[in-house]
Amino acid sequence: MSDQAGTKEELPGLTIGISGPARKGTAHRLISLGLRLHGARTHYIRPGSRTDVSLLDGLVLSGGTHVHPERYGQQPQVTARYDQKRDSTDYRLLEQAEQIGIPVLGICRGAQLINVFHGGSLCQNVTPLRVNTRHRPLLLPMQTVRLVTTSRLGQLMQSPVIGANRIHSQTIKYLGRNLRVVAVDNDLFVQAIENTHDQWLMGVQWHPEYLLYHGGHRRIFRQFVQAAMAFKLSRLEPESDDV
Repeated sequence: MSDQAGTKEELPGLTIGISGPARKGTAHRLISLGLRLHGARTHYIRPGSRTDVSLLDGLVLSGGTHVHPERYGQQPQVTARYDQKRDSTDYRLLEQAEQIGIPVLGICRGAQLINVFHGGSLCQNVTPLRVNTRHRPLLLPMQTVRLVTTSRLGQLMQSPVIGANRIHSQTIKYLGRNLRVVAVDNDLFVQAIENTHDQWLMGVQWHPEYLLYHGGHRRIFRQFVQAAMAFKLSRLEPESDDV
């Protein structure tokens, strides 16, 4: 298939930062694989890192522990693992990424953090609220997700309805500023968001890195890498104006 071309030599120096926990896990290795399949190099960013975002061409905020509720004005209502050092690091990375305008992909926790960063909030435990969807985690793409077909995500998935996995127990509650919902599940819980201005920014509630065998989910990484390359080239263009 055309999006399985492997690492492309014509994209030298394209570097994507992947923000994650102190210990890199399977999900982060798969995210790296999904990016490298389309020609990008990756740089892993641990909590507390002072990585200079201006040296990156794109940023992935990966999954993991819950965003601490203090970030959206609440106290913990469930027993959960938190990593406030990572929250602070991801906030700083996202702030710099949006100032510069580099493409950002948020996965699960990453999508939730994007929403909180923009002033939104989260539902701390969505499980007892489910009516039309299963309660148990799903690694296989057995969750029905309905897409806004005119959105960036809808166009790259090439279908108004897709299958996705589900590992999360939290979800977006109040939507943050300058964001729009572009996918929901059968209980109308938010499954994907995008921004409303020019920067390429997308957050998906599922884990596409576990679905690299599926062309649609693989295309999320492909389009993200393409956006990163377009941004990299745009930063180089002003130099060509010199006489």
